[in-house]
Amino acid sequence: MRQVVLDTETTGLEWDQGHRIIEIGGVELIDRQRSGAQFHEYVNPQRQIDQGALEVHGITQDFLAAKPEFAEVAEALMRFVEGAELIMHNAPFDLGFLNHELSLLPGERRRVEKLCKVTDSLALARNKWPGQKNNLDALCRRCHVDNSARTNHGALLDAEILADVYLAMTGGQTDAFGGGQGQELDGGAAPEFEPLPADRPKLKVIVANAEEVARHERMMARLAG
Repeated sequence: MRQVVLDTETTGLEWDQGHRIIEIGGVELIDRQRSGAQFHEYVNPQRQIDQGALEVHGITQDFLAAKPEFAEVAEALMRFVEGAELIMHNAPFDLGFLNHELSLLPGERRRVEKLCKVTDSLALARNKWPGQKNNLDALCRRCHVDNSARTNHGALLDAEILADVYLAMTGGQTDAFGGGQGQELDGGAAPEFEPLPADRPKLKVIVANAEEVARHERMMARLAG
């Protein structure tokens, strides 16, 4: 299972008023584990940054002056997300900007949701905790995810934090020994389970075949590296 957790920073709030993307950050999860692969680019928007946006992310016009335009990074970005489940917090916002940027490129018009499944982690959080604050900082507190480095919004850092929050929200990150890490801790004590009945039918044992064993060994080697 391949997932990409993605975030963007922009010049303002509305793409339909000409605002543009200035930073894109994404991290890859394979079978709910960080693979180490990531995508990160700053983008020259060819327009001014709203003061309100600047106060949020701190990315200046001067810093972006020598950065590539979106057209120069678009193909690498599309290759990174294609075929994955794309996880974004308040997905309509990022998706609107990404699709707008793609619409400005020459050639056949592409849309992100045609390349991959899109999951909105904000919608998941609102369903899980209705009536509560569900911004990224609130979810970090609720899920016990360290966000102390988040002094300003940043696309790659926020994507890394969101990956931890998403894993906690959806059951934790499974480790190689069957346990978990990063689970939601808001509920306090661990849940209690009813003991299995003594007369339960004997469970069928399914032995891994050679291909499955080889895949497991490759994954263990990847985790060890």
